[in-house]
Amino acid sequence: MKILHIIRSVNPEGGGPIEAVIQLSLTMQSFGHVVEILSLDEEDGRLNLKECPLTVHAKGPGIGTYGYSKKFIPWLSAHAKDYDAFIVNGIWQYHSFAAHSVLKKLNSPYYLFTHGMLDPWFKHQYPLKHLKKCLYWFWGEYPVIRDAAGVLFTCEEEKVLARQSFWPYRCNENVVNFGTAGHVGDAAEQKREFLDSFPDLRNKPFLLYLSRIHPKKGVDLLLEAFAQRAGLRPDLQLVVAGPDQVGWQSELQDLAAKLGITDRVTWTGMLKGDLKWGAYHAAEAFILPSHQENFGIVVAEALSCRLPVLISNKVNIWQEIANADAGLVADDTLTGCGELLDRWRQQDNERRIHMGCNALNCFKDYFEITSAAKSLLAIISK
Repeated sequence: MKILHIIRSVNPEGGGPIEAVIQLSLTMQSFGHVVEILSLDEEDGRLNLKECPLTVHAKGPGIGTYGYSKKFIPWLSAHAKDYDAFIVNGIWQYHSFAAHSVLKKLNSPYYLFTHGMLDPWFKHQYPLKHLKKCLYWFWGEYPVIRDAAGVLFTCEEEKVLARQSFWPYRCNENVVNFGTAGHVGDAAEQKREFLDSFPDLRNKPFLLYLSRIHPKKGVDLLLEAFAQRAGLRPDLQLVVAGPDQVGWQSELQDLAAKLGITDRVTWTGMLKGDLKWGAYHAAEAFILPSHQENFGIVVAEALSCRLPVLISNKVNIWQEIANADAGLVADDTLTGCGELLDRWRQQDNERRIHMGCNALNCFKDYFEITSAAKSLLAIISK
């Protein structure tokens, strides 16, 4: 089968969706399928395209946040016949609207991953932006969802939450396994490389936040909760790793200075490859107090490294984590974030090792990429 993934960009700074597309696609290719990507990236061979291990048809640049490009529809109209299945990743941008326009006209079924973009958290957090989306919903995005052969959700909770954001809402809902390939490489060497890059962390325990630096991720809560307990473990450090997608990092660094923990927080920027895996293996635990997370590829990656995860109950796979005893779960509030830190501090070494073993088993049982790819193939092959 020849499959086309349609997504706004292959830039890894976009977060989990493109990482998931790549991991799923490489696994599908190992099964004998051909997988390519259609995006709104520029056609100039930039690093984003060179780093992507898949064939990318870049038909941008997309203009503005919406991403309009006059090249997109003509290319898809001319080449749709070359593919057996289409998977649209993400909504609220031109690529989903344009894909629907072409594929419905050609009577070509497509499947849609919303990647958490229908979560009602956005409605409550950004009411004015939600009103604007409501005006666009009926004629713009609702047809994309309504006409999809299947709208794909990564867990039951994401599916249920998606029903609460807009009206009308009717679609063919499907819950598919989701995951990542997990850790690859020499863990000891990767850990050494990370600590060589950030020598101030050598021989110091630290908690690892690794995700986009974005208000929905709760980094501000993490800094405040960490500062409130800084004296309880004077040796403990906090590592904040990830791209500063919306220009928020300087404000957070000012907050850290105000809280008196500047020397306790390391800002690494985005970590990739061995440096990323080294951070996981060097950390004491992974922490993500997010306000909204439909899945969390980084959570699955941490689990694959035997790393216990401390997450909020707004990370939609929290129930799997709790059931597997692979980490700790609390509310996405300052109190909840503090609870995660307090409960983790109270775990003895034996308990932490046991939780790490559970983390790896949880990854294998729920989030390993092979079962995720098979689950998706079973749906799009119908």
